[in-house]
Amino acid sequence: METTHLGKSSALPASPDEALLDYPRNPQSDTLYLVRFAAPEFTSLCPVTGQPDFAHLVIDYAPGDTIVESKSLKLFLGSFRNHCGFHEDVTVGIGQRLLAEMKPIWLRIGGYWYPRGGMPIDVFWQSGPPPEGLWLPDQGVASYRGRG
Repeated sequence: METTHLGKSSALPASPDEALLDYPRNPQSDTLYLVRFAAPEFTSLCPVTGQPDFAHLVIDYAPGDTIVESKSLKLFLGSFRNHCGFHEDVTVGIGQRLLAEMKPIWLRIGGYWYPRGGMPIDVFWQSGPPPEGLWLPDQGVASYRGRG
């Protein structure tokens, strides 16, 4: 299996478009199962002010023939630190790119964004209904409640 990043020194991509994701063969392709990635300190930039926005992302997917390699995913998500985008575009765009390239059986992403202008914005997207028989745990991220 040839990978771009695994076992190698890799610089943070300058942008999400420049990020290369690796998709190794799924070692359990004959089994329906769920994979979860959580990025509790995700950062991107506000497209209006250029100020940082912060989110807790949860990505769930049922793999098809491939899986996403975690180091390449971490670098892809890190590349958003210099990327300007509205919460909706960033969250849905991440899900759509993974769906288009990895071609999982099913994928969902939850973007639990911290308040901007005093209002938290949570964004959810999925590729369609989950397959029958897939165990689907709650994403486990509470809605923002401030300090109370």
